[in-house]
Amino acid sequence: MQANSRFDFRVKVLFRVACVAAAAGLAACGGGGGGGGGGVVPPPSQTKLSCDDSIKSGFKPDANTTVLLVKSFKTGDPLLLSGTPTPTTPTATTDVCVVKLLVGPGNPGPADAPSTSPGIGIEVWLPNEAKWNQRVHVKGGGGWAGGVHTSLTALAGITGGTAGAPAQTAMVEGAVSASTDTGHANTANGGSFAMRPDGTINILLWNDFAQRGIHEMAVKTKALTAAFYGTPAKFAYWNGFSTGGRQGHMEAQAHPADFDGILAGAPAINWTKFITAELYPQIVYQRDLGGVPLTPAQLTLMGNAAINACDVVNGQHLGYIPDPSQCRYDPLLDASVLCASSGGTGPAGSCVTAAQALAMNKIWYGQTADGSVPSPSADNGFATSPSVSANQRWYGLTRGTNPSGLAGPAPFSIATDMVALELQDPTWARPNFINATGNGIDRWRTLSYAALSNAYDQGVALQSAFANINTDDPNLERFAVRGAKMLVYHGLADTLIPPQGTTHYYTRLSDRMGGDAVVRNFYRLFLVPGMGHGLSNGTTNPAANPPLPTIDQLYSTLTAWVEGGNSPERIDISAAASGSSPASSRPICMYPTKATLTGGDPRVAASYVCS
Repeated sequence: MQANSRFDFRVKVLFRVACVAAAAGLAACGGGGGGGGGGVVPPPSQTKLSCDDSIKSGFKPDANTTVLLVKSFKTGDPLLLSGTPTPTTPTATTDVCVVKLLVGPGNPGPADAPSTSPGIGIEVWLPNEAKWNQRVHVKGGGGWAGGVHTSLTALAGITGGTAGAPAQTAMVEGAVSASTDTGHANTANGGSFAMRPDGTINILLWNDFAQRGIHEMAVKTKALTAAFYGTPAKFAYWNGFSTGGRQGHMEAQAHPADFDGILAGAPAINWTKFITAELYPQIVYQRDLGGVPLTPAQLTLMGNAAINACDVVNGQHLGYIPDPSQCRYDPLLDASVLCASSGGTGPAGSCVTAAQALAMNKIWYGQTADGSVPSPSADNGFATSPSVSANQRWYGLTRGTNPSGLAGPAPFSIATDMVALELQDPTWARPNFINATGNGIDRWRTLSYAALSNAYDQGVALQSAFANINTDDPNLERFAVRGAKMLVYHGLADTLIPPQGTTHYYTRLSDRMGGDAVVRNFYRLFLVPGMGHGLSNGTTNPAANPPLPTIDQLYSTLTAWVEGGNSPERIDISAAASGSSPASSRPICMYPTKATLTGGDPRVAASYVCS
């Protein structure tokens, strides 16, 4: 960005901040409001749609969109489209309308091929008018997404991950909610949908998955909301975790007018980079340990030793590592985990050899081009950018994190899928990856360090064909200028997505947009010590009990920022007493500030400042 244009951008952002602070007439400031429309709020409709089959003919936003199903549920009704309710069947707690949409054109092909799709399925939940809070609050997906959004016999919105279920959001919060299959219904065969039957890249469905599906959900949900209630939503929010966190970033980057506020947890940005690197622990096992994985007991022993070495604050062991960027624990130097054969005194049955300790250091450090790893005392894998001098391609899991999802007895299937897609050969994947040219046969076991590094490079080179799935564009100028806000959170003990990738994106964002003082006007990142891939303990220590946020707490923080201008500097989180672990609290601080103890009990939030 040229110096003058960067100055102009800063002026625009400050102008937007002044408008929000005035708390009056956002439209006079050139956008905002109107459910993320970024322009003048349209007048109310003359008629409102009813929750019946008249929606099938009355809602025609474009030629590609078809209404598949409309279903009204009254308070107390079982939330079922077919079958007999059981004692565990959820029931409607308020009147709610469900509308299923199909947005074409999809991708043609053989009827039984995973890559064949009629289009993007979207399921929308609309509370009764008296309950509606004039918000749209949609939910992101997980993994490869997919789902039963086009099914006429099953509901997608009654279940949900960390971000919560659309049904509950509609019935409890009173917001219109929705989710999407992003263009493919099949969930059993992982990334198979992204490869055409001839083995080539399925560019159409990559685009639906990476970005078009979520944009269509935003546009169609807001249009249906306006038609159903006779007036548009005042505010539109995105709420997603993992893949959903990546989707939120894609919306801000590619479609910044879709949402006023975005809540993005553990964002799966840098998609091909970190997912290719997720296979690295298994390649370490194959190349260094003869294909024999570390046992759960060995992983726990070394993880807990790292925690014990790095969790002390003011003389107290917290049971989780508050700042893993400062942890340089090295099992090669710890006699208490090494077996006697390697000069140690570690416990029989869970001790490790020197070769196994070195393998653990490699897993913690992250993928390198040649399988090398520096001493943790010199480089613990937390560099601002991947370390060129050490051939580091991407980051590893932080010390003390439970690595069983990636370094257990089997590889993470999304990682093997991704390598097969990068190399355009299904046989590299696990057997659930199916294709007309052949199915997965676990050839990943034969990958050398150099070959996995090549797959990493291929993933980057194929970004255009993959519809920019990496979602790592640091230019959020259009999102910022229109006054939208993004609140991002990531666990420092994430068991699948290293948080360093998120801080790396933040650094690039700050550099691109003019510094932290500008970025914090529209984008704030909060790192949560001890939190895994979800709002849970992610460490190898089952008794850790770290303080954690709740999804309602985070969402309320975002809405207060968007609607009231209450920008969050810190968020105080807590944990109830559990077993031998007492109740505790701590702040999470707006990155790059950190929680700094000023004295007193390190298990009490009031003992910290953000600095």
